[in-house]
Amino acid sequence: MALFSDIESFFNVKNRLRGLVLLLVFSSFGLSATPILILGDSLSASYGMPENQGWVQLLREKMPNSSIINGSVSGETSAGGLRRLPALLESAQPKILLIELGGNDGLRGFPPKQLKNNLTKIIELAKAQQVKVLLSEIMVPPNYGPRYASQINTVYKDLATEHDVTLMPFFMEQIVIDPSLMQRDGIHPNQKAQIIIAEFMLPWFEQAL
Repeated sequence: MALFSDIESFFNVKNRLRGLVLLLVFSSFGLSATPILILGDSLSASYGMPENQGWVQLLREKMPNSSIINGSVSGETSAGGLRRLPALLESAQPKILLIELGGNDGLRGFPPKQLKNNLTKIIELAKAQQVKVLLSEIMVPPNYGPRYASQINTVYKDLATEHDVTLMPFFMEQIVIDPSLMQRDGIHPNQKAQIIIAEFMLPWFEQAL
């Protein structure tokens, strides 16, 4: 009887140790990857190349413990992103949102006030669901004039201050001045530039995590 008791105790201890080991293993890998949503335009949508060659896919490979959902659409404006965001938030349930919108607003000469209103609503929707927001600056072509460019730039700086969100420098700033990194249209980064963008993005997401 004493022997049975000792064997029973042995297996109870063994099972507890096994459970502890499994708990540590699952904890080390994480029960689920951290969901990150990217809400952008053609600069993030792998325009002009297969999706698996774009910077978002390259970033996925650098962040295996995160689940990166690319909600970017070529030609997207801030108004279009705002319309699509509620469904994306519901399906992706992200912890982090990167907003990369406004370039097409600028190309179409939309009023800066309209851009700010749309981006404000996007930020408010995300923060209402406890989503951390990264906001990327954008640039408009110089032919739109320095006044318009300055107004657009001010929109992003004001939003970052007013809503306490992280403002990222425009990731195309150094790429757009290098023709070897641009597609023939002079607007979109080529395949060679994608790894540069991914490496630029990585520390911003790591810091947010």
